[in-house]
Amino acid sequence: MSKQTFIQGTIILILAGLITRILGFINKIVVARIMGAEGVGLYSMAVPTLLLVITITQLGLPVAISKLVAEAEAKKDRKKIKRILVVSLATTGILSGIFTTAMIAFAPIIAKTLLTDERAYLPLIAIAPIVPIVALSSVLRGYFQGRQNMRPTAFSQVIEQVVRITLVAVMTSAFLPYGVEYAAAGAMVSVVIGELASLFYMLFMFKTNKRIRIRRGFMDYLRQGKTTFNELMSIALPTTGSRLIGSIAFFFEPIVVAQSLAIAGVATVVATKQYGELAGFVIPLLLLPTFITYSLSVSLVPAISEAAAQKRYRLINHRLDQALRLALISGGISVVVLYIFAEPIMSLMYNAPNTAIYLQVMAPFSIFLYFQGPLQATLQALNLAKAAMMNSLFGAVIKTAAIFVLATRPELGIMGAALAIVIGMVLVTLLHFASIVKVLSFTLHVREVGKSLLAMIATGSVGMLLYEHAFLSMGLLVKTLLSLSIVGLFYGFLLIVLGLIKKEEIIRVPFIGKWLAPFTKA
Repeated sequence: MSKQTFIQGTIILILAGLITRILGFINKIVVARIMGAEGVGLYSMAVPTLLLVITITQLGLPVAISKLVAEAEAKKDRKKIKRILVVSLATTGILSGIFTTAMIAFAPIIAKTLLTDERAYLPLIAIAPIVPIVALSSVLRGYFQGRQNMRPTAFSQVIEQVVRITLVAVMTSAFLPYGVEYAAAGAMVSVVIGELASLFYMLFMFKTNKRIRIRRGFMDYLRQGKTTFNELMSIALPTTGSRLIGSIAFFFEPIVVAQSLAIAGVATVVATKQYGELAGFVIPLLLLPTFITYSLSVSLVPAISEAAAQKRYRLINHRLDQALRLALISGGISVVVLYIFAEPIMSLMYNAPNTAIYLQVMAPFSIFLYFQGPLQATLQALNLAKAAMMNSLFGAVIKTAAIFVLATRPELGIMGAALAIVIGMVLVTLLHFASIVKVLSFTLHVREVGKSLLAMIATGSVGMLLYEHAFLSMGLLVKTLLSLSIVGLFYGFLLIVLGLIKKEEIIRVPFIGKWLAPFTKA
């Protein structure tokens, strides 16, 4: 089985993340065009419940598996690797069975009472089978990541999206005549089938590359796995705390929004539509660059854990600085594009130009969101998962309270919910950074931050000029694509000229790295 370095593994995950994000947006556009904002609202209302159940089922095991497998691999202890897999599979199997049953049983109550729209029942039922599938996939991903082989994780993500996008148009169109709730359920079924295809690939890769046999002596390893279980839980429980808090907050988000809008006098159907526009149209665009920060986070945990064990604090600071710089420059172009081109993007993608105002308000603050992944991964690697959990808890409480305070004001409505989400993301990021500074005495390089801001301002100015004065005789699609292409090239040029992208990072990019390397600074 091939093993990659920190940068190589990160690049593989970034490339796969880019492909899956593009395919994911195509999927969202197809769903939005077929079902409309109301259907997307029902779809979006079911997703937080699913994520909460998955978070509880996984119990933070992927990170724990990755860390323990990496340690066992270094010691060439295959028996321990097998015990880790056996205990993890048994744990996630039991939990997924319990919570899948509970999700189906409580779906009517969640839909009618909490989400205030009983039509959300069908999407909740349709998505329930995905829980055990994701649980098994997460164990296999943790295993491969622990062995520092990111290819199975990357390819499985692409396969999942390809299968999903192949089916979603067929499934939603077939069920739409029966009502938007059936169409939303059809979209959920396509998600389940996509995840199942991804699992089959992971199983194939595991069987092809494995050096251990899981079925042989499964029960014996399980009975002897108490120590391994305790080791897994010592890492998994603090790690899952932050995710669980985030999932619980996300679960309550549509509930609080729906209830707050009801207090503000907004009808249920209108509230569902508005939440669909915010959660289904705007938020996914803001999350676009997070595939880069996710890739960095996955690679950061083992890299910083190893450096911390060797007390190489300079290397820890270097890795974190590297991750935050890449998060800043990747998020910077996203902020510029989403702010300046908000209206044409929302018009072309969702035929919803009225939602552009939400995007423009939230985009400038989304840069804080892109820092969260690397900062949280660093805290976990330094055994500060409890601090990350408390930061997430405080941010979630403030965000939920802010939604209730702001969204109940008739003059704000759904915009109040958008502002509350911004408050939450900024607060958690600042708390994570403060926690790291206490331990590492880490400081941001002001010069690099200044260069990044200069690149963003210059690119934003060019983008504004293009949007207002260039390609006026062309259609909206051609005008937008040409403007975005020029903006992207100009931003990339500035990054290279200002030295924000390093030569050793560029040279590792497949296909174009060696060609671009001579133009970058060492």
